[in-house]
Amino acid sequence: MALVLIVLGIIGFAALAMRRAPLWQWALAAALLGALTRIILDQNGLWLATDTVGWFFALLPGVVLGLLAVPQLRQLALTAPAYGMVKKILPRVSRTEQEALDAGTIGWDAELFSGRPDWSKLRSIRKPTLSAEEQAFLDGPVEKVCGMIDDWDIRHNRADLPKEVWDYLKAEGFLGMLISKEHGGLGFSAQAQSQVVSKIASRSVAVGITVMVPNSLGPGELLEKYGTPEQKEKYLARLARGLEVPCFALTGPHAGSDAAGMRDVGVVTYEMYEGKKTLGVKLSWDKRYITLAPVATLLGLAFHLHDPEHLLGDTEHIGITLALVPADFKGVEIGRRHYPARSAFMNGPTKGRNVFVPMEFLIGGVQYAGQGWRMLMECLSTGRAISLPAIGTVSIKHALRVTSAYARVRRQFGIPVGIMEGVADPLSRMIKSSYMFEAARALTASMVDEGQKPAVISALLKYRTTEAMRDRVNDAMDIHGGRAVQDGPSNYLFAGYATTPVAITVEGANILTRTLITFAQGALRAHPYLYAEIEAARNPDRRAGIKAFDKAFGGHISFTLRNMVGSFLHAVSGGRLTSTPVSGDLGRWYRQLARYSQSFALVGDWTVAFLGGDLKRKQRLSGRMADILSDLYLLSAVLKRYEDDGMIAEDRPVVDAVAYDLIASIEASFQAVFDNFPNAPLRILMGILVFPLGRHARPASDRLTYRLVRAVLRPGAFRDRLTRGVYVSMDPKDVTGVLEDAFLKVTKAEEIEAKFVRAIKKGIIERRLDRDAITDAVDQGVLTEAEAATLRLADQATDRVVRVDDFDPEELSPKQLAREPRAAKDAAE
Repeated sequence: MALVLIVLGIIGFAALAMRRAPLWQWALAAALLGALTRIILDQNGLWLATDTVGWFFALLPGVVLGLLAVPQLRQLALTAPAYGMVKKILPRVSRTEQEALDAGTIGWDAELFSGRPDWSKLRSIRKPTLSAEEQAFLDGPVEKVCGMIDDWDIRHNRADLPKEVWDYLKAEGFLGMLISKEHGGLGFSAQAQSQVVSKIASRSVAVGITVMVPNSLGPGELLEKYGTPEQKEKYLARLARGLEVPCFALTGPHAGSDAAGMRDVGVVTYEMYEGKKTLGVKLSWDKRYITLAPVATLLGLAFHLHDPEHLLGDTEHIGITLALVPADFKGVEIGRRHYPARSAFMNGPTKGRNVFVPMEFLIGGVQYAGQGWRMLMECLSTGRAISLPAIGTVSIKHALRVTSAYARVRRQFGIPVGIMEGVADPLSRMIKSSYMFEAARALTASMVDEGQKPAVISALLKYRTTEAMRDRVNDAMDIHGGRAVQDGPSNYLFAGYATTPVAITVEGANILTRTLITFAQGALRAHPYLYAEIEAARNPDRRAGIKAFDKAFGGHISFTLRNMVGSFLHAVSGGRLTSTPVSGDLGRWYRQLARYSQSFALVGDWTVAFLGGDLKRKQRLSGRMADILSDLYLLSAVLKRYEDDGMIAEDRPVVDAVAYDLIASIEASFQAVFDNFPNAPLRILMGILVFPLGRHARPASDRLTYRLVRAVLRPGAFRDRLTRGVYVSMDPKDVTGVLEDAFLKVTKAEEIEAKFVRAIKKGIIERRLDRDAITDAVDQGVLTEAEAATLRLADQATDRVVRVDDFDPEELSPKQLAREPRAAKDAAE
């Protein structure tokens, strides 16, 4: 009977925890179990206490829980002491952190933190679609400007865009895609902006960045959202038409990733301006790494505003404020250039000392003074979701597009290099990354188009996409070998390879984005109760704080209990007890996603609760938790894309391969968290709840990934879907068109080529520079004249592909390389 009682107790505990039952139900269950225990043990002569004492102890847990179900008693006996303890251990949130938290919105990230993702919320996010106008712009002006771009000329000869490219970008509205039509811009969706930047960047990263920056964090978006009517009237139409070129200066020598720690300052004062005594701000700044600064006509500035004479109000230290200053304004130093990774996009420093500007230069006017960080974070939460994921994703897809063609055309040891297992391994990584990050890019842009400001998701996507960009471009370089390292007009990989560190660094260096921001801010913002607890603990009204804390704390406890039971049950069942929105075999990935979301909710909750304010210092643990969150998001995006694309059977192996890899990665990250968690009892308990039967996930098999590679080595819809959004030229004289041309010709000639190779192996003919082997094959009856003509075209196309550039020594002389590039501003005007 004791065993029965234990089983009943466990079942009851699990049922109540999974249902997140209210406290009175726990009290009732405890009382019933206590009474049942008392009766059964008494009948078997095992209860040693007297009747009165026996019943007292049997019913005591239920009575205590029942009393705690009364809010006033619970707050007095439990919540108030817990409130005091939690007030001490919860992470402190600075003003800038608070503004960053308030700036974004939560969505699917909150579902993952909850441990019970609502599939309807994921599936209801709009499919990636463009309007007819947006599609026409991609098919027209974007294709045209891509055809105008000669990246070698841009980065080697000019270190700048040609004047005709600058003029075309301005005239067609490329610099004003995010500006509304009301103010003369294109008013494009986030999805369209992302795809435009992607396609251009697939042709030239420098041109892609040039288009990206005015449509990301900068004066255009800031004016649209916060500008005064007069500022909007004065600037937006000119920005949209390219009559003004904007830049935004945030980073300085002593404020990189810690941008809020800038030393740039503005002091409110009166000075003479245009002949009149004017209230304004005396600015001093020192900024660097500012994209478009050398050619900018409008300079956006972030600085700390001080009002020592209280001319604006009672506050002396007003806070971070934003201003818009004409580049030719007296005292503004601008125009010199940095040379980031030898890329040609405009980037440089700007300085100013005691530059007096009137209050009308403050973005949004005086009413937005001190709100600059919030303004920046709100723009960054959307801009970062569009810009760098677009460039990172298209760089991966471009690498796959050119490498799949090259790996089929290039032969070694008598076979295409792509079918060698050693080459197929990195090529398969490129396939999986192309599908996965395009899925995440499109999903996140759709979220923005629905009005979300996905701050946490944009942060994790930025660091994951650009890290994958670095890895996959490296894979492409490895497969190309010497063809990729010999720079010149025909090299289509080296520019992207060299520029990769730029994407890794900007808009939040990946190291800190991963280890300091993603999980820490995500836990505060997306956790269902933690933020409410912090708000309650910060409430200056103790009584109101305890009342609010009581509600949040009670929910948090039930959340924790459910996570414990749910993680264990889902682990034991292999996720079979979780829900799935689809039938069939695809449902297993939804179930695995639900299982590990539950485990993430448990481990994330305990990590924050135990570490408290130390979470910022335990950055390796925080980084691993960020990896788990990002893997969960990427798997969500992959499943969403597969459904949105119509569940194309040819793509299913890619979905499976990606899912296998992500689940294995999630398990490995959990294990690394457990191995390094600073509290031994919690470490052991988390390991039992998450992996009671051990770890069993394995990455995609060699057989599955090799199948993907063989499929991508042939022209067709599969390869085109994996690389959609990449600029494709079929011109054999084009830097990448030569690959596409050879790819088609070699594939067409593959059966003929097979006969030809067999004849070589048999010694009937041989490849020698002093003989024409194809003519010999005709003479020997191996090939017909028609077959020889087809093979010769493929052979000639292959020669063009494998050819590398060489230079006259004078072209590479120090004097020639040190020549002055065309003046940046002349090129932009």
